[in-house]
Amino acid sequence: MKHRPITIALDEHTAAHVAELFRSFSDTSRVRIVSVLVNGKMNVSALAQAVGISESAVSHHMRGLRQMRLVTSRKEGKEVYYSVEDEHIIHLFQQGVKHVQDE
Repeated sequence: MKHRPITIALDEHTAAHVAELFRSFSDTSRVRIVSVLVNGKMNVSALAQAVGISESAVSHHMRGLRQMRLVTSRKEGKEVYYSVEDEHIIHLFQQGVKHVQDE
């Protein structure tokens, strides 16, 4: 895949948002949560079991991931289900995993 070079420096606003995006992936629990969610929607209980952390910890991470618009939530009855629907985020995450696995 051919990449186009960035010919000018990013403005401060854009650079800050990109830094915040990557900061969202700076916690292993959040990375593990996203790794599960790229495969489909889950509620907090299922995420806690899949990742091996408490439901309150999952809820805490989901709040931050929602604020960064990395995950979306949808209420179905009494349950809230989370998913990663943005193809850019899925691609970015998969490329990060591929980069680490290819080292």
